[in-house]
Amino acid sequence: MLKIIKATSELRRIPVVVNSTSSAESDIIRAYDSYANSYLVKPGDASKFASMMHTLDSYWFKYNEYTH
Repeated sequence: MLKIIKATSELRRIPVVVNSTSSAESDIIRAYDSYANSYLVKPGDASKFASMMHTLDSYWFKYNEYTH
């Protein structure tokens, strides 16, 4: 799906963050080779996950410069 999104001119600028339970190097490489903008490994603890999502929100929607 990621390759399709990034190959579609109307969608390719949309930032795509992969959020996975896998920390396998091969999975991370495959995501970036498919043009993921970021790869996050989900922490097992719910509060750590919530903190990660808050940080992600701050980065992509408050600090990151993006044009459509």
